[in-house]
Amino acid sequence: MKPTLPIEVCVKTAARVFILLCSVLILPFSARAEWQAVEKVQTYSIQGKTGAELYASIGERGPGTGLVRAIAHTSFKLTWTRKYEPQRGGCTIVANKPKLIITYTLPKPGGTLPSSTASKWETFISGVQVHERVHGDHIKDMVKAIEIMSVGLHVPDDPGCRRIRTELTARLGVLSQEQRQKSRDFDRLELSNGGNVHQLILNLVNGG
Repeated sequence: MKPTLPIEVCVKTAARVFILLCSVLILPFSARAEWQAVEKVQTYSIQGKTGAELYASIGERGPGTGLVRAIAHTSFKLTWTRKYEPQRGGCTIVANKPKLIITYTLPKPGGTLPSSTASKWETFISGVQVHERVHGDHIKDMVKAIEIMSVGLHVPDDPGCRRIRTELTARLGVLSQEQRQKSRDFDRLELSNGGNVHQLILNLVNGG
C-alpha cells in the first residue's frame, strides 16, 4: 500500500536568483577566465527510528514554511566581476567572471539508526543527493550560458555604458526563467508516480 505523503515533496531551486550587476574596473584578465562553482552541503536534523518516522520528521522540519515543505533544497548565490568598455561609440562587455556558490540542504537523522532502517536511509539519501546535483548542474549550465551571452555583448550609441545594463538585465531574466522551468520540469518527472524520488519515498517508508 502506498503511504500517504504528508508533505509537498517537490525539491525546489532557490526562489530568488542573486545576481549582482556590477561594473568593476580591474587589471585586464581573460574574457573567458576559468571558474568553478563552490558547492556546499548543509543539513537539518530529523528524528525517528523507522523510515516512516524519518519521513514524517522531514514533513515537520524540511525546508519551507507551514504545510509546504520539501525533502531537500538547492539554493545559490551568483555574483559577477564585469568589465564594460566604450567601443565604437557604444559599449561592450569585454570580461565577465562569475562567482557561484551552490548550497544543498539535506535531511540528517539526529541519532543512530537500527541497521534495517540505516540501509533504507542510505539508499534514500543517496538518491536525493543525486537529484539535487542535477539541480546544481542546471544552475551551472545557466551561468555558462550567461557568460557566453554576455562576453562581447555590444550596445551601440551607449558611450556611457548605461543602456547595456538594461539590455543585459533583460537577457539575464530570460535565462533565469529557462533554468527555473527546467528545474520544475525535472521535479515533475522525478516526483510523478513511478518517478525516481517517488520510488525513493516508497522504499524508505515501507520498503517497496
